[in-house]
Amino acid sequence: MNYKSIGVILGWIIKIEGLFMALPVIASLIYKEPSGRYFLFCGIFAFVLGHIMSKIKPDNDAFYAREGFVAVSLGWIFLSLIGALPLYFSREIPKYVDCVFEVVSGFTTTGASICPDVEALSNCVNLWRCFTHWLGGMGVLVFVLAILPLAGGGQNLRLMKAESPGPSVSKLVPRLRTTALYLYGIYMALTVIMFILLVVAKMPVFDSLCTAIGTAGTGGYGIKGDSMGSYSPMIQNIVTLFMFLFGVNFNFYFLVLLKQVKEAFSIEEVKWYFIIYISAVLLITFNLTLTSGGFFSNLHHSFFQCASVMTTTGFATTDFDLWPQFSKMIMVGLMFIGACAGSTGGGIKVSRILMYFKTAKKELSILIHPRSVKIVKMDGKKIEHEVVRSANIFMICYIIIFAVSVLLISLENYDFTTNFTAVTATINNIGPGLSMVGPTQNFSFFSAFSKIVFIFDMLAGRLEIFPMLILFSPATWRK
Repeated sequence: MNYKSIGVILGWIIKIEGLFMALPVIASLIYKEPSGRYFLFCGIFAFVLGHIMSKIKPDNDAFYAREGFVAVSLGWIFLSLIGALPLYFSREIPKYVDCVFEVVSGFTTTGASICPDVEALSNCVNLWRCFTHWLGGMGVLVFVLAILPLAGGGQNLRLMKAESPGPSVSKLVPRLRTTALYLYGIYMALTVIMFILLVVAKMPVFDSLCTAIGTAGTGGYGIKGDSMGSYSPMIQNIVTLFMFLFGVNFNFYFLVLLKQVKEAFSIEEVKWYFIIYISAVLLITFNLTLTSGGFFSNLHHSFFQCASVMTTTGFATTDFDLWPQFSKMIMVGLMFIGACAGSTGGGIKVSRILMYFKTAKKELSILIHPRSVKIVKMDGKKIEHEVVRSANIFMICYIIIFAVSVLLISLENYDFTTNFTAVTATINNIGPGLSMVGPTQNFSFFSAFSKIVFIFDMLAGRLEIFPMLILFSPATWRK
């Protein structure tokens, strides 16, 4: 294990977090809020600590997959522990475990909150909460790779693979640093366009900024008690559109920029992402119309909520916990499916779901025709056995972690729907669940123990499980 190289990477992560704490400091100066001083002190502490760590001289350049996983998982843990300090010292969130929960939920773009009244929080705290979505959405290490030539391509690719959501990661262009720059360029451009459109739609500037960066990271922290419910239908429609767009595989936008539009729209995962989304919207709309409300009002809320849940953003315009059982079951299904690989969304990912269906079809065909040779393909290309094997192991680990988490939080004796959907909402980085953790509720009533379980689930879900699990293997820490 190359501990010194990992220390350098952690140093850069902590240093960059310290620099970004200047944003809530600026907000506190504009709005004259005393909580800003804690962001200033913690930002200076983080920058100095990170600067010292980043100056470590590694004994050698050996950096393997093991180091990549450990660097990413520890990076996100340190990022969260330090990012929670200003919330704790300001006393706006009194308990440190609650502060860590809130910040982990932010960085992992989950959006589950322990705050019963977000409007009581200062503007600088709300800006920090929403900004953690933006930084965590594309990935803090992807950001580091975009601005810093840390090491050779092998090391950088291992870091990117460990942090990026989806079953596989590849370079868009030969140089990985250029790939990271392209990704963040697209990310920033979409964020800015959304911000401008929200301002034009007469949303307050501060609200527009928080909503844009929260939507970009598919996080879902609202700064209003009713999330997005009190805003105009026009603003809600803009948010709906961009939630959907940020759930698309960013390779799609890269191909569009290269004017390879036909290739972009032929991406199998993107087509099925659209088909699943539209199908869910129509089914829920007709189900709601049969029970209550007008067709167009139901269609509006269905478009918003399906985009919010499928992209794991977590914004709400209505309490979908009050919808009919059929509609709620579709929503739970979308929670598990999630968005596309290579997007800022969470969940199992559409590409994995497609892979599982294709693999099952192949096995059934072999049972019927034992001598036939079947190849699983995606976008006309053969899916390597290593990718299929990794996806299968991912699902096994996912199910085990999910089951154990539900079992552990069941010690508090809440109802099954609350326990099941609370774990669903955290491990899939969604935010709201059903029953006691529905769109109008929060996670504050859980014990510190359950919150720690949720913290692990959120990190495991965002980092695709393996980087977190590898920390618990004794073999990881052997030299």
